[in-house]
Amino acid sequence: MERDNDGLVYAYSLNGERKGQALDWSDLETAGCEGAPAWIHLDYTSEKAQQWLNEKSGLDQVIIDGLLCDETSPRCTRFGQGALLILRGVNLAPNSDPEDMVSIRMWIEPYRIISTRKRRLLSAQDIVEHIEQGVGPTSVGEFLVMLTDRLISRMQGTLHAQEETIAALEEQVIDSASHSLRSELADLRRQAIVLRRYLSPQRDAMQKLISDRFSFISDHDYIHLRQTSDHLLRYIEDLDSIRERASITQDEIASAMSEQMNNRMYMLSIVAAIFLPLGFLTGLLGINVGGMPGAEEPSAFWLVAGLMTAIAVLQIIFLRFNRWF
Repeated sequence: MERDNDGLVYAYSLNGERKGQALDWSDLETAGCEGAPAWIHLDYTSEKAQQWLNEKSGLDQVIIDGLLCDETSPRCTRFGQGALLILRGVNLAPNSDPEDMVSIRMWIEPYRIISTRKRRLLSAQDIVEHIEQGVGPTSVGEFLVMLTDRLISRMQGTLHAQEETIAALEEQVIDSASHSLRSELADLRRQAIVLRRYLSPQRDAMQKLISDRFSFISDHDYIHLRQTSDHLLRYIEDLDSIRERASITQDEIASAMSEQMNNRMYMLSIVAAIFLPLGFLTGLLGINVGGMPGAEEPSAFWLVAGLMTAIAVLQIIFLRFNRWF
């Protein structure tokens, strides 16, 4: 579990035995200096963590700024024998939106990993659980493999949920089209667009990490990193597919609703065409001028009503014969 230690979330010495040794603030200055890799995980919103990074970490100010930056996009930047790596993971916290992705910033060098975060990241907690269970990483390369694998694999559930949602919406569109479906589709497209916006640069960051050969990452670890990068690429392709399917389904709904509207307007036009001459006759017979024929005839009303009925029937026959409806 995370420790409430004024900015120090986790700190372990990866002693090569799979089960690391927990470290405290007093141990951080020498962490990674004795040949055993160390992982230091900080909450960058803590003043004590910021002070330690600025005064005791021994890092260049550009790297420190990257670790403390609030708004970041996934990237990988090489500095000498180390790299500044920024990645994002899906937010799986309760009552949160998956597209509100959580970022982790890492400075990686041969014997030390310094990572920072603002919000809790489940993938980092997974590594801690592996360390405490004696199945944790023994090197910086293994740490990267484990972390990136957990970050990418946790996206799978979110993508599967989106695929099931779009499939269900497609089935509903076949049965009926409504404004509520359009709203759900728009929300699904928004989620896919936001996720892809962050995963696309993350793919570039992974490829940069792989292409820049670092001495602390073994060939075996590079193979696993490539597999993780391939999984990420497949997820991006799935997001593109979800977005396209949602767009096509939205177009189908719009087309169906437009067709319904056109049919209704057409029927109203037919009704208006039938009653237009009848309205003209009633208007003509309703003028208050002298000499109106049949004004004194008792049966005139029924004669006019019969004539109008006959005209309406003839109009309907004419429209039906010409296949207007």
